[in-house]
This record gives sequence, structure tokens and C-alpha cells, in this order.
Amino acid sequence: MEQSARIYVAGHHGLIGSALKRCLRAASYTNLLLREHSQLELTDQIAVERFFQEHRPEYVLLAAGRVGGIAENQSYPADFMNANLAIQLNVMRSAQRASVRKLIFFGSSCMYPRECLQPMPESFLLTGKPEPTSLAYAVSKFSGVQMCLAYNQQYGAKVFIPVIPNSTYGPNDDFDLKSGHVLSALIRRFHEAKAAGAESLTLWGSGNPRREFIHADDVARACLWILQRDIRDVDLPMNIGVGKDYSIKDLAEIIAGVVGYRGRIGWDTGKPDGAPRKLLDSTRLQALGWRPAIELREGLENTYEWYLSNAAR
Repeated sequence: MEQSARIYVAGHHGLIGSALKRCLRAASYTNLLLREHSQLELTDQIAVERFFQEHRPEYVLLAAGRVGGIAENQSYPADFMNANLAIQLNVMRSAQRASVRKLIFFGSSCMYPRECLQPMPESFLLTGKPEPTSLAYAVSKFSGVQMCLAYNQQYGAKVFIPVIPNSTYGPNDDFDLKSGHVLSALIRRFHEAKAAGAESLTLWGSGNPRREFIHADDVARACLWILQRDIRDVDLPMNIGVGKDYSIKDLAEIIAGVVGYRGRIGWDTGKPDGAPRKLLDSTRLQALGWRPAIELREGLENTYEWYLSNAAR
């Protein structure tokens, strides 16, 4: 991939999109096509087609979409499907018409069956029903994965590359307690409890489910690794994980230590847990030589520093 290549990062203000922007610039890719939401509405088919025909991006990183935690997924399932399906349809169709060289699409680990072999290999997609609390989102993201494979099959080239990162965190995460994912929500809860001098804090669920967490910068580096290599003989999609998971209880204890909260932690077992475990088998990607670089505690410290400087109220 030439340093002067025209690279469109869709969703460059988001968690993964902002990490992609940092990673590409650090690697001296300077010809980045970035558009604010007010400048380009990706659910608008005509606007998207006009953008692609005018600017002719050579590479596309499709990190834009509607995301959220369990509460958001339960409250707005139609909105999740409408937004994600529209964005995926518009961007991929326009990318194919503009003859992009590679497009990376981000699926989700919630596409896997709720009860699944651990770690989860890509071959187990569609072998069972996903976790019901995020089903609409999972279906919309799997549609995007299948769309990538369909384009590759129909046009005879491995241009559309679906990847599946596990639970991603880092700077520019969503720390809203209603829409954020578990890790970012916990950072905020512990920060606010510490600031208020709270002696105890009750968290949602049993704390027993296990999750694999990967820093957004590692996801971005994995994507650049893929863009820079010949993947014609690699099966798709590709998982992006670190190979280690933690219980939510363990995660809470680590975050409490990073934040400096010393109070008691309780659990509301009347609230849903989600899938019991989500650990990815990232063998396909590791066979290309990629490895993650950021340990969880280091990543949490980095993320909390960003939260204190940018999002803490």
C-alpha cells in the first residue's frame, strides 16, 4: 500500500476509527479522506455514491455504524438494524463501483452463537443463535460480513475483508452509562463513585461472564497489517483478539485499582449477563505474523488518562 494512497476512514471520530487515523498517520500515510457526519451522511445512498465517484478512494476502512451496550440494544433494535444495514449497503456498493483496492469491514463477536466452542473459530458463525440481548445488532453486522463475501465471490477478487474484533476499548470510547459497553461504563462508574466518596458500588449482573478485551490501537495495527499484505490465500472473515479473557468481576477489580476506588463492589444478579463467554480464536490473523502489543492494565491506564482529560464531568 503506497504512502500516498487515498484512504477513506469512515467513522474517524469513533473508538476504532480514531485509532485507525492515529495508526495510519504514525505510519506516514498522509492522504486520508475524512468526513464529518455533517459533511457526509452514510445512510444517504446518493450522497455516498457522489463521494466515492468524486474522490475515488483506493482503500476503505468502514468503522462507522450504530453501536451500544445491552440497554441500548434492548431499547432500539430497529434503529440499530436500520442504521447499520443502510451504511453497509451504501458504502460497499459505492466502493465496488469505484473499484477500491481493499475495504475492511468490522463485524462483531456478538455474531457468534451464545453457546459456542471457546475460543470461537470463524467457522462457528451461523452454527447457533446469538445472544438474544444483542440479536438485532448481531444480525445487521453478520449481514455486512456476508455482503463482503458475496462481493468477493461475485466479482472474483478478495477486495472486501471482514474482520471481527472482540470487545474493543481505548481513547474515544463511549462512556455514556446508557449507550456505552461494559468496560467504558465501569471506568465511569468507578470514577464517579470515587469522586463522590461512595463506600459501595453495585454493578449490573452476576459478574461471572468472561470477555476478551482488545485495545483499539491493537485493532488498528492489525488492520494496517492486513492492508499491507497479500491475503489472497487467507480464509475470511478474520478474528482480531488477544487470546486471553477475564471475568467481569476480575475486570471490575482491575479498573477499581486503576481508578483508585477502595469501596465495596456488589452485584445486581437480577440484571442480564449477556453471553456467558466470548473468547476469539485469532489463528487466521496470527498466521500472517500479527500479534497484539498492549496488555489490559496498560490499556486501561491509557484509557482512564484519556477519560480524565476528555470525558470526565
